[in-house]
Amino acid sequence: FQMKRDSGYSTMAEQQKQEEKLWDAVKITACVLGTGLLIFTALVNSLSWYVQTIWNASGRFWQATWLKFYYQFEGKEWTIFLLGTALVPSLAFWCFNGILMVADVTGKPTFITRYRIQLGKNDPVDTKKLRQAIYTALGNLFFISLPMLVFMFYIMKWWGNTFSKELPTFQRFLVDLSIFTLLEEILFYYTHRLVHLPLLYKHIHKKHHEWTAPIGVVSIYAHPVEHIFSNTLPVMTGPMIMGSHIVSIAAWFSLALIVTSISHCGYHLPFLPSPEFHDFHHLKFNQCYGVLGVLDYLHGTDTVFKQTKAYQRHRVLLSLTPLSESIPEESKRAE
Repeated sequence: FQMKRDSGYSTMAEQQKQEEKLWDAVKITACVLGTGLLIFTALVNSLSWYVQTIWNASGRFWQATWLKFYYQFEGKEWTIFLLGTALVPSLAFWCFNGILMVADVTGKPTFITRYRIQLGKNDPVDTKKLRQAIYTALGNLFFISLPMLVFMFYIMKWWGNTFSKELPTFQRFLVDLSIFTLLEEILFYYTHRLVHLPLLYKHIHKKHHEWTAPIGVVSIYAHPVEHIFSNTLPVMTGPMIMGSHIVSIAAWFSLALIVTSISHCGYHLPFLPSPEFHDFHHLKFNQCYGVLGVLDYLHGTDTVFKQTKAYQRHRVLLSLTPLSESIPEESKRAE
């Protein structure tokens, strides 16, 4: 009986010690996480404060500039909207692609052509195909995008703050940009996969895939139906839902056109986002449907891509050495 009682006390004592150890571990974990959270919050707040300070300093300049522009066109909201959603993004698109097309056609400057992704392709580009791509891109902008902007204009007027005299705050701009990006990723991924269904691919999406080694202007070289549902609506939806300021819309449209041009440009240039992901899609057709790659990861439509050298090169190039040289294909290395 004494042994059983001692055994019982021993068991209770051990259990109590384990509970004390567990409680100590919880307290230590809470202390570490709490301290870490406080440090993280302090750093974020400090960073946010500095960024906001810089934004406020430059913001006064931009606010004054915006007011000059606003009063220049006061009462002409359609003109302001057209300049912000059509003219500014179009200038950004064609200026950027104009530089790329010079390199595509002439092979100069060699600084750019060294960074070609699919070596030996478009070297130089077929000028007949290039003219066709330019005409189609212009047609899509004038006869598809422009009429869609008329519909968007009345949606934005309904919100009432799109043409405000006050520019959006830095935080509001970041929130808008995040929502825009998320919605574009979702809408583009699923509409893009949809047009890869055999029937739709044959009659609609095949036009875009005529370029297995794409160039920048090919980003909007597409069938009119695809340009509506896969190119334009994913970009327009975010601003229409958020009721964003015209300046935010202009910045977003310009950014979206530049990013899609980079994704199609065929060059992995230093310090710019990697185009390897979408370039691989044009090469293999059934991989890498999205923009960011998040939904491709979730749906497993990037598994083949991850097994390639292109995946290893899919990062921002932070040096002047082309990744095609530092991470060559196996066949090139063997040669």
